[in-house]
Amino acid sequence: MTDRLRAVLDTNVFVSAVLSRSATSPTRELIERWKAGEFTLLVSDALLEELVDKLLEKAIDTDRITDLATSILQMAEWVDVPASAVRPVIMDDPDDDHVVACAVVGKAGFLVTYDPHFDQLAGSYRSFSVVKALPFLWAVRGDEPPVEES
Repeated sequence: MTDRLRAVLDTNVFVSAVLSRSATSPTRELIERWKAGEFTLLVSDALLEELVDKLLEKAIDTDRITDLATSILQMAEWVDVPASAVRPVIMDDPDDDHVVACAVVGKAGFLVTYDPHFDQLAGSYRSFSVVKALPFLWAVRGDEPPVEES
């Protein structure tokens, strides 16, 4: 399966999935589809550390955090991001540059985020698309967004 989609999910996507109470949440469905092997999740040390920190800040139960971190450690593709790969790209929030670096080094096709700081990339950077969860979910499913009637 070399043509499987490769994606970096920003920490806000995971936080959204963990906090969502909706059974139809796109972020929850993305996590389930990743666990089912429908796309390759790319993760770096910096991303996992940030994710754990954000979930702790939100007072998420430590067992849930441990379960998610364990799944990531066991199932995600680890990307070794050297410090030299972290370039100044997101001017309004340099902390986001490690997310971009993970996508570049990991040869991602998608960077999935809700962070408006990524809007400056205008939907793409180098070889990957910058999208929100729902468009990426459509790509994973291989379906199309609903057509609005006028």
